[in-house]
Order: sequence, then structure tokens, then C-alpha cells
Amino acid sequence: MRHQIAGKKLNRNSAQRTALRRNLVKQLFEHERIQTTQAKAQAVRGQAEKMISLAKRGNAGDDPAKTVNARRLAAARLADAGIVKKLFDEIAPRYTERNGGYTRIIKLGPRVGDRAEMVILELVE
Repeated sequence: MRHQIAGKKLNRNSAQRTALRRNLVKQLFEHERIQTTQAKAQAVRGQAEKMISLAKRGNAGDDPAKTVNARRLAAARLADAGIVKKLFDEIAPRYTERNGGYTRIIKLGPRVGDRAEMVILELVE
């Protein structure tokens, strides 16, 4: 039984799960909207929202050391300097007045091939 075990396995080992989540979060920040399965969207949503909150704290800080630290943490998790720059310079300033709920999941219906529930995961305007 999987009582009190956080996170979904998504039928992958831990390294594959980490890579999948990292790639989906990067694609979400790059395109600001991705189409994926419902299970993957739910697994990625929390991580994406935490990254936006990290960027907001990094931008709001008066101390330059906190800003640099926030960018380094984001760079370690995303492993792409261009996406980190976009996250801090374009995406996070949009949500300065918002306390949470930066993403939205819109259901599309089942996929033709395997009937997997498809959704659109997008950033809220």
C-alpha cells in the first residue's frame, strides 16, 4: 500500500521522473502553455508554481545576495539559463499582486490512441 507517499510515479524510475518534470516545467515556461496528460500536468503543476514563487521572492528582495541565490536555485532546477532569465524577467513580474494559483488546467477529453485524459496546462494571465 502507498499510504502517505507523496508524488506520482508516472510509470518511470526516479531519474526518468526527474527529467520528465524538468522538461515539462521548462516547456511550460518557454511556451506558457503545454498539452499533456492529466497525470503529468498534476505532477508538474506544483513544481512550476514553486518556481514562480521563488522568482517572485528573488525579484522582490532588496538584498542582491538573495536575488543571486534565487537565480542559482532556479538554474539548478531548470538547467537552462534562457528559461531562468525569462522566468525572472518576464513571468514573475506578472504575478507580483497574485498570492498563488499561477497555472490553470483545462480538460480536453481523451486521447485517440489510448484514451488517456488530455489537458492543457497554462499560465494564468
